[in-house]
Amino acid sequence: MRDDYIKDALKVIPDANLLINVVSNRVKQLRRGNRPLVESLEKLATEDVALREIIEGKISHQIDEN
Repeated sequence: MRDDYIKDALKVIPDANLLINVVSNRVKQLRRGNRPLVESLEKLATEDVALREIIEGKISHQIDEN
């Protein structure tokens, strides 16, 4: 994973544990065949695609407070 993407994604989701969970879930979706929500001129790892999606506001997270 690219460090600059991680730093930028932490600005959107400041809780590192939550960020890891969101990225992990999205990576699973991408590996199952879901299409990326961002375009890139370079070949990115699925983790970097997920981070870019977070940075660009393409995916969000929700915390259930039960």
